[in-house]
Amino acid sequence: MKKNIVFFDGICNLCNTSVNFIMRFDNKKQFFFAPLQGETAKKYEFRELTSVIYVNEAGKIYEKSDAALEILSRLFPFGRVFLVFKIIPKFIRDWAYNTIAKHRYQLFGKADTCRVPTEEERTRFLV
Repeated sequence: MKKNIVFFDGICNLCNTSVNFIMRFDNKKQFFFAPLQGETAKKYEFRELTSVIYVNEAGKIYEKSDAALEILSRLFPFGRVFLVFKIIPKFIRDWAYNTIAKHRYQLFGKADTCRVPTEEERTRFLV
């Protein structure tokens, strides 16, 4: 599959807000979205299903803070500047990511069902 796919927790309000953010600024419409609970995610052998996962068009898989930085780097015209945060050791970036992820339902809430895309958004969502 030659697509930039952002896999997200479909029932997490923070994750859904992140998807909305990406869609708002993705003027090139380069990103597609799939819930971690869906069929598209089952085609991959992800180590864990509790974080954002980004698979680029070449098939390279990014998780946690690496995924967030890669997405941001592609989202904005000067987005590559976000990659400067990779100078922070991954274990520190992922510790911060994991801390937020661990408490995301308590902090941001949890939906009863996965996000349902609007008619306009439907072409960018994979099941």
